[in-house]
Amino acid sequence: MITRDSIQRVLGVTAVDRAGDKIGRVGNIYVDDSTGEPEWMTVHTGRFGRRETLVPLQPVELRDGEVVVPFEKERVVNAPNVDVRAAAHLSEQDEARLYEYYSMSQPGAPAGSAIPPTDNAMTRSEEELRVGKKRREAGRVHLRKYVVTEEEQRTVPVRKETVRLEREPITDANRAAAMSGPDIAEADHEVIRHEEEPVVSTKTVPKERVRLTTDETTEQQTVGGKVRKERIAVEGLDEDQGR
Repeated sequence: MITRDSIQRVLGVTAVDRAGDKIGRVGNIYVDDSTGEPEWMTVHTGRFGRRETLVPLQPVELRDGEVVVPFEKERVVNAPNVDVRAAAHLSEQDEARLYEYYSMSQPGAPAGSAIPPTDNAMTRSEEELRVGKKRREAGRVHLRKYVVTEEEQRTVPVRKETVRLEREPITDANRAAAMSGPDIAEADHEVIRHEEEPVVSTKTVPKERVRLTTDETTEQQTVGGKVRKERIAVEGLDEDQGR
């Protein structure tokens, strides 16, 4: 229910019908002249929202920052035209016409009474179940890169030099070299030995590109709701009159 304390929360809020379809922005609030309680609100409809349509506040709910109207959008848009810009309050005739249009009993009327019809026919109405869809966030997936350190091993061949002692007899071929030094003396000869050792280093190499994409699938879901339907019963009609 919309009370006097919640009027400021309603002004300027978007009004939606019971299926969630947007109707328009709430413009003004009309209160009852005797009680001061909010009774009607105007909703900007039509092209560019230039038309203001009156909707009763009795069944309206303020839910999740929206004003939920228990009527179809089409019914609100086609409500009787009342020049709300020229009137500070609604006339009794306008209120009666609007309550009749929305099939509601006017406040203050005896319990169970309805607004008298304008002709000798009674309109039977019923609610139709309308199912809409809205997009919502179902979850978030993060693509995060982090660094791990792994131990890797490689086998590589390495070469080493070894020193081997060789002896050769004195022959005519090497006699001159063998006799080139002193007869008896001390001497020292050095041979440098080499070997290879593994050297490890790293370099950064791009391996692949990774991204997140979304795939859309369609599945069937069954939803249900309660709808009200009017039935017309005849009372006080004789059988002969019925024929």
